Amino acid sequence: MNVREPADQLGYFQKRQKEIVETIRQLVELESPSDVKQSVDRVGTVLASRFSELGGKIKFHPAEKFGKHLQIDFRPRGNKIKPVLLLGHMDTVYPIGTISKMPCRVSKGRVWGPGVLDMKAGIALALHVIEAMLEWNNGKLTRPVTLLLVSDEEVGSASSRAITEKLAGDAAAVLVLEPAYGLHGAVKTARKGVGEYTLQVTGVAAHSGLDFEKGQNAVIELAHQVLEISKLVDPKSGVTLNVGKISGGTRVNVVPATAKATIDVRVASAKDGTEIDRKLRALKPFNPHCSVSISGKMNRPPLERTDAVAGLYLKARDLAQGLGWDLAEAAVGGGSDGNFTASLGIPTLDGLGAVGEGAHAEHESVVISELPRRAALLAGLIQMV
Repeated sequence: MNVREPADQLGYFQKRQKEIVETIRQLVELESPSDVKQSVDRVGTVLASRFSELGGKIKFHPAEKFGKHLQIDFRPRGNKIKPVLLLGHMDTVYPIGTISKMPCRVSKGRVWGPGVLDMKAGIALALHVIEAMLEWNNGKLTRPVTLLLVSDEEVGSASSRAITEKLAGDAAAVLVLEPAYGLHGAVKTARKGVGEYTLQVTGVAAHSGLDFEKGQNAVIELAHQVLEISKLVDPKSGVTLNVGKISGGTRVNVVPATAKATIDVRVASAKDGTEIDRKLRALKPFNPHCSVSISGKMNRPPLERTDAVAGLYLKARDLAQGLGWDLAEAAVGGGSDGNFTASLGIPTLDGLGAVGEGAHAEHESVVISELPRRAALLAGLIQMV
């Protein structure tokens, strides 16, 4: 089939919109919480079968605690150019049984259901885009493509990060299938780096009535430390520290000997991440009879809007204009596996998945009419980068 022009490709996907929706429904109904290995593996098996039928070479990367990570390679014979890496994840945040309370349904121009936006729809788009490109070019792709679908993105990507970075290092560019930003469908050209730290305070326990003066209150020391940590927040530069969880003490009549706080850190630049890490590790006790210790690290580097990222966005913007709409860009606070690839200097564009709203919430949904445009955009980028 000779489908060369972007407008023709858009028309192709518009005619197959119902097929894309059906694939999304099938994937959403396969629940896949990160911590249920067999459920994520089931999704991987189904997808491996679908991509294998298209001629993809299947490789599963084992993981102990989480599902196997799925790698699919399409290597046209004689084509030596670097592949494009399509990056996504099969795991979701919803526990098993959510589908009975939030059944997948089509209504009001949307597909609704747990994980539909983040990111079963993005996976479905990749499947139908590769299928289309094979059809357009007599059964083979015009360039090598690798698709990596990991099983632990929602819980930090600890077991998949090395795989992602290895494949990205061999790629010409990375296209991330995470959902677009907002209902206007912006792609993401910057994401904050993410870290998690635990502050542990140790004091001296004592009876709060008989030996109050002998006690050294760890909770009070922790309160001072929390206020000190709050001084590191700088919204203008994109630095936030959220003390999201605290605990301490044993009983109300005991001066607490221990207290603990867990801190979420977000930074817009790698430099800020290094500086915040240094300042947290330099914290000193206000009470000389208490001790403080900090553990943790920056888990995801920021996805910064480098020249490589901006250049890829400009290509996508030009493609979108040819398809009849203006493609915006956005900087967001959450991280993705695209953070890893961009920090390696690989051209990375995030947010190329579906348009919708309500990720991780009861109203999670995807706008159906936007699916053909996202598919045509993804297909165009694969062919031109």
